[in-house]
Amino acid sequence: MKSPPRSARRLPRHIGFIPDGNRRWAVQQGLPKDQGYSQGIAPGLALFEACKALGVEEVSVYGFTQDNTRRPTEQAKSFRAACVTFALEIWSRGAALLVIGDEQSKQFPADLAAFRVRQGKGIKVNFLVNYDWEWDLAGLKNGGLRSADVSRMDMVVRWGGGRRLSGFLPVQSVYADIFVLDALWPDFRPQHLDAALAWFGQQDRSLGG
Repeated sequence: MKSPPRSARRLPRHIGFIPDGNRRWAVQQGLPKDQGYSQGIAPGLALFEACKALGVEEVSVYGFTQDNTRRPTEQAKSFRAACVTFALEIWSRGAALLVIGDEQSKQFPADLAAFRVRQGKGIKVNFLVNYDWEWDLAGLKNGGLRSADVSRMDMVVRWGGGRRLSGFLPVQSVYADIFVLDALWPDFRPQHLDAALAWFGQQDRSLGG
């Protein structure tokens, strides 16, 4: 059976993306692991443009977690640099960008500090940088989640084959349908998003009602 045309599909209002597999991709190419992160920038920009063209209202993207910062120094430097490049580029392309993560830590890129408050107008992009779910929930002690400006997600798409959320916005993902791709993130193709949207259109979204 053919997939329905995009115009006939039920479009998620808010999609979360977990772009995993950069290091594995680098190893497969015979490269050092730290060189895999920069290869995820162009796919990220392509995905951003595709979501914007479709009319998706909000997207959340995993950059790196506080757990990731325990990786070797060269890898940490590389993924921080890739996150800064991606964030500044999507902002220049019209994203309403909010960066969510512990800006008090030395691991948080100073270039992104201004985006701890949403900047810009257009498609909302929530970019998780030096994020930790316990840090997020700890905000409740002071009246609210540290990710309180992020709405509930309809769907999460994960590359790299992992069948887990890895601490990805646990409150907002509580009712999200999860679509997993075995493809590694640097091998992103527009067909991946098409497949995720077609699958989402077949899910029961009664949310327990």
